[in-house]
Amino acid sequence: MNTARSVPVAPENSPLILERPDLRSGADLIASEPRAVQEAFLDGLSEHDLAALPYLFDFWAHPHQHPPAGDWRSWVIMGGRGAGKTRAGAEWVRMMVEGDMPLDAGRARRVALVGETFDQVRDVMIFGDSGIMACSPPDRRPEWQATRRRLVWPNGAVAEAHSASSPEHMRGPQFDAAWVDELAKWKKAREAYDQLQFALRLGDCPQQVITTTPRNVAVLKQVLDAGTTVVTHAPTEANRANLAASFLEEVRARFGNTRMGRQELDGVLLEDLDGALWTASMLEDVRLSALPEFERVVVAVDPAVSSNKASDACGIVVAGLVRSGADWQAVVIEDATVEGASPTGWAHAALAAYARHGAERIVAEVNQGGDLVETLIRQLDPLVPYRSVHASRGKAARAEPVAALYEQGRVAHYGALGPLEDQMCQMTTTGFHGSGSPDRVDALVWALTELMGRAAPKARIRTL
Repeated sequence: MNTARSVPVAPENSPLILERPDLRSGADLIASEPRAVQEAFLDGLSEHDLAALPYLFDFWAHPHQHPPAGDWRSWVIMGGRGAGKTRAGAEWVRMMVEGDMPLDAGRARRVALVGETFDQVRDVMIFGDSGIMACSPPDRRPEWQATRRRLVWPNGAVAEAHSASSPEHMRGPQFDAAWVDELAKWKKAREAYDQLQFALRLGDCPQQVITTTPRNVAVLKQVLDAGTTVVTHAPTEANRANLAASFLEEVRARFGNTRMGRQELDGVLLEDLDGALWTASMLEDVRLSALPEFERVVVAVDPAVSSNKASDACGIVVAGLVRSGADWQAVVIEDATVEGASPTGWAHAALAAYARHGAERIVAEVNQGGDLVETLIRQLDPLVPYRSVHASRGKAARAEPVAALYEQGRVAHYGALGPLEDQMCQMTTTGFHGSGSPDRVDALVWALTELMGRAAPKARIRTL
């Protein structure tokens, strides 16, 4: 059971906001007043007040960006893409390190800034459009010391940049505050997060803010289950004033009412489905950070039925085979799926993946396209090794023996394969529970069947 305390955010124009004007930002309240009131407000500000106004986050912040009251260890800001999570994290760091005057001490003196990679810490959390430097007024702006990978404020507070890809680097330092960005994306999430918790030990009440788009990964669920965690949540639309209208229209049209849309736009943590052949935790356990040497590599294609914008994608998955002792293991290398492409377009994409990874063969399902699939590919490359496969059973029945290989620890994933893994988690013993067709999963099944069914008899995968 999730024991984290949640601070709800009401949808725009909902009764909650109308009945609770204190939940709206000062900027929202002023913007809703007549022009005369707005002008009177601005005219009443001194020159110094006007200069300071852009940096008064309490005035501009949305409800989900305000730190919750009470005694908490972790504040998780879980929202959709563009919901203002980064700005909230940067402003919280400011609030913790800054005092009343530029040289006055704040509540925190040693802060950890932890992202998936060092480049993301620097380019997003520190120097991004919503990062710490952009949010800081000139008299309180910290100095970036590149060689030491840290920020130093005029009052002496220090924030160190750390990469979750190198958890061991967090052994030794100690902090009284931390900002953790996109925890659900980290490849070494468990190890890095645990190392940070050991380091977060200074002061009377060390705290951390975690800004992330949700994914059903074990480390995030553990944080949410902690009794010392508080949560604020908002969809992408909560920050519509700072987003292009065309962006919102496009992503809602494309991902609305889909599992990805609920996760990436609504910021909802999606649990595993009953009877799922794959779970998020299972896929996190098979992740590789480096590629091995392969015995052979194949590209599998599940062709799209049509090429209009609303059609299913053309699933293209690259996988390789590696010997593991006396046995074999497969590694899913890349999801090269394309959407809305013409037949020639996805054929080009498949051949590009073939060349990029030095593949041995292209395997394509021909239930929909028949001989046309091979004709398209051979028009572009007459010499490419090619094999057609025909599905004689349902998608779930074809996927089950492949899912069994994952349970046996005989398949690994290289890096993050988000859209593919999302589809995998929607495939159950009773069928696919997502929208459209599981094109990516179909291509995955054909790739692993080609590799493991032919190279490893123990896998007991039949050619379907």
